[in-house]
Amino acid sequence: MGASTVEDGAAFIVRSRDASRIDLCLFDEEGRQEIRRVPMRRKGDLHHAFVPGLGAGARYGLRAEGVYAPDHGLWFDPSKLLVDPYARELDRPFVHDARLTRFGEDTADLVPKAVLTVDRLADVKAPLLAPGAVIYEVAVRAFSMLHPEVPPEIRGTIAALAHPAVIAHLKRIGVDAVELMPIVAWIDERHLPPLGLHNSWGYNPVALMALDPRLAPGGVKELASTVAALHAEGIGVILDLVFNHSGESDRQGATLSMRGLDNLTYYRHVADRPGELVNDTGCGNTMACDHPVVRRLILDSMRHFVVNAGVDGFRFDLASILGRSAHGFDPKAALFEEIHVDPVLSDRVLIAEPWDIGPGGYQLGNFPPDFLEWNDRFRDDVRLFWRGDPGRLGTFATALCGSSNVFQRDGATRTRSVNFVAAHDGFTLMDLVSYGRKHNEANGEDNRDGHNDNHSWNNGAEGETGDPVVRAARQRDAMALLSTLFVSKGAVLLTAGDEGGRSQHGNNNAYCQDNAITWLDWSALDAELVEHTAALAAIRRRFDVFSDTAFLTGRGDVEWLRPDGLPMQTGDWDNPLASSFVMLLASHDALGGSKVRLAVCVNRGRDGVPLALPCPGSGSWHSLLSHGGGPASEIAPRSIDILIQHP
Repeated sequence: MGASTVEDGAAFIVRSRDASRIDLCLFDEEGRQEIRRVPMRRKGDLHHAFVPGLGAGARYGLRAEGVYAPDHGLWFDPSKLLVDPYARELDRPFVHDARLTRFGEDTADLVPKAVLTVDRLADVKAPLLAPGAVIYEVAVRAFSMLHPEVPPEIRGTIAALAHPAVIAHLKRIGVDAVELMPIVAWIDERHLPPLGLHNSWGYNPVALMALDPRLAPGGVKELASTVAALHAEGIGVILDLVFNHSGESDRQGATLSMRGLDNLTYYRHVADRPGELVNDTGCGNTMACDHPVVRRLILDSMRHFVVNAGVDGFRFDLASILGRSAHGFDPKAALFEEIHVDPVLSDRVLIAEPWDIGPGGYQLGNFPPDFLEWNDRFRDDVRLFWRGDPGRLGTFATALCGSSNVFQRDGATRTRSVNFVAAHDGFTLMDLVSYGRKHNEANGEDNRDGHNDNHSWNNGAEGETGDPVVRAARQRDAMALLSTLFVSKGAVLLTAGDEGGRSQHGNNNAYCQDNAITWLDWSALDAELVEHTAALAAIRRRFDVFSDTAFLTGRGDVEWLRPDGLPMQTGDWDNPLASSFVMLLASHDALGGSKVRLAVCVNRGRDGVPLALPCPGSGSWHSLLSHGGGPASEIAPRSIDILIQHP
């Protein structure tokens, strides 16, 4: 499918069931002037063209003729230049314009041109992501725009991730893999340009294979080079892909690609109402991931990034859509089965965001066994515990141990949880302890957008403050949240900058802020928090109990104690005011090569708690986090400490 070069020219194949005719439009080297139009020959649903002498670098687009009847789901308009769904590279970014939405108005000057490319195969190796890995979520542009050591010409691009200063930081905080937020070509939502705003997250794609030129001016070669550089340092690369909807949006949206080629095939429609798009995504349309044509496009897109860039795996936005049919979500959906048996994809890392907003869309714990899953229950249970909500001790402890209440089904012995406290969507980790409510005024929607219930707290002042008491309290809470994340069983997700206390000034829906609100200010990162994160990462790597995804059994691998050293009883767990406990763990020490005992000591209270742990034989308990290293006699307020028993 798509365009491919052969010895004496270029071949093009486009699929459309309902188009009466498709023309291949060739453009000059600048992609501005159409220089030739080639009618494509039809064979079934496939439309073919061959252009002798055409080679890599040629610019092209498509025009499709047919019935224009939106009430019947038909959007054919030959005035609209369309992007090939299989385009591998585009010559410019998408820019929203009202003409893209209006019938009969030519859009050749607005729409990016696909660039004919030649595949350069990457060195594909086994995925670099061990169980229990630390995953670092990165918004590519925002991550490096303000990095002082990255050369200005590559700031905001994928290439910046391969810079030695960036890699040194990733290694310092123990990153096992970077998870890149969407990097394929996207378009702004239509309400943003009048507000002077732009989509900064990329969750509004149009071309599913072509990288956005703003992030990857070097195309897939730039991605492959960065992947290779990170792999050389032992760091994997996961791509966050959006297959649940496209930037063509709802009925009032733009005609850019799939809508203009084969709308009834690519998108879901209400039964017996083909003019009404299903909106299980909240983004205006929903891709028909159960349709064979769409499944093939998804699989081919994934293969493209593995074969041509060597990526280690994928995270799927609103992944319940991938398993949807007209009858709801199916964990045995054809797409899942096809990924599982595909020779290129079967060993890749697969991570689901296990929900959408459609009927029965929340599917945490229900994806196939080869999927990891973002665990929002972990997020909420951890936030509610540290906020001080009563009766949260047991749910917090269960979350720390891999959420067996969610993932220990059908005899499963290991968790598939991806644990996170904060992610791109919502408050940053520091804003979580600094704001009691959202502050999204900069988004131009009168603060109506974004979640209202964030389970957050401000420690006595809303937002920025010079009060040293409040600032110290926030610092303690941020350190406690980081500690919670790194001692939990399952994969760990840390969003870039949260290790250093980044803030979005209370904006919990900053998708449209391509500016200082989301750009990571490297000069403002909190050195103490970064050092704390690095120490936690070192402990996680040293002691395998934290990265081991096996559920705890209670048969020699864990004991639950009160701070006074006595076993926790039912009454202790059920006490709504309880604020502390100790998780005693057996582990292997990678430094000494021996078995050791560790104590994870938790205290969410505002006062220190005396600690008296049992010491069989000789020896005492010492903190792995404190610099003094002396015997531990107290759990500090609002903290998690990790102790080791020294002989």
